[in-house]
Amino acid sequence: MGWADLPYRLYERRLQHQLSGAQLPRHVGIMVDGNRRWARSIGLGDVNDGHRRGANKIVDFLDWCDEAGIEHVTVFLLSTDNLNRPEPELTPLLRIIEDLAVDLSGPDRRWQLRAVGALELLPDSTVEALKTAHEATVGRPGAAVDLAVGYSGRREIADAVRSLLAERAAAGTTLDELIDSLEVEHIAEHLYTRGQPDPDLVIRTSGEQRLSGFLLWQTAHSEFYFCDVYWPDFRRTDFLRALRDFAARHRRFGA
Repeated sequence: MGWADLPYRLYERRLQHQLSGAQLPRHVGIMVDGNRRWARSIGLGDVNDGHRRGANKIVDFLDWCDEAGIEHVTVFLLSTDNLNRPEPELTPLLRIIEDLAVDLSGPDRRWQLRAVGALELLPDSTVEALKTAHEATVGRPGAAVDLAVGYSGRREIADAVRSLLAERAAAGTTLDELIDSLEVEHIAEHLYTRGQPDPDLVIRTSGEQRLSGFLLWQTAHSEFYFCDVYWPDFRRTDFLRALRDFAARHRRFGA
């Protein structure tokens, strides 16, 4: 560590001290936004260099979550809208996601990986990389990490309703019976994230302050933290500030 880093390290320790004994989130969602703008801001001609740098930052982020005791992380990597990007950008981005899945599932990693999204919209190679990563990490002792790829909150809800209707029809339930008995929990049981806790905290980088379809159902009572820095420049201090902000809030869950 050089002398120039000393103020940063001292501030980081101060943030850690402030979080001692604080109530921290169990589940953190992260919207890794700003990779392309970061690449352009430093004069890179290929925006995929920003995506590569952003993928490397995800490993750092998961390490920070481990240190903070976060049990569950959902990373928003690619929306269904992103699938409409020009092929010269989309294809390299999908390869970067595939490489990330391989890296995160390596034998030296502790995380349990799972893909959430409309996988049927993705190329076979991407689906195979995500499924292989999941299978390789089942039962590992670290945090559960969901990789949201080809994801849309609206599509997830539509798919959940479709799955529920198909299940009830197969069981012989009439439409009138379903209408009379339908509860919120019945739809939740058919979401991509079924069986998992809703996010307590959602972080979005790059200064944008919107959800862009991320976990629309699950974030009904989540806390949000918007950070101005582009994702590749996101630092541990930025993460600790988000946790400090979360710890200072009084969560009422709509009550």
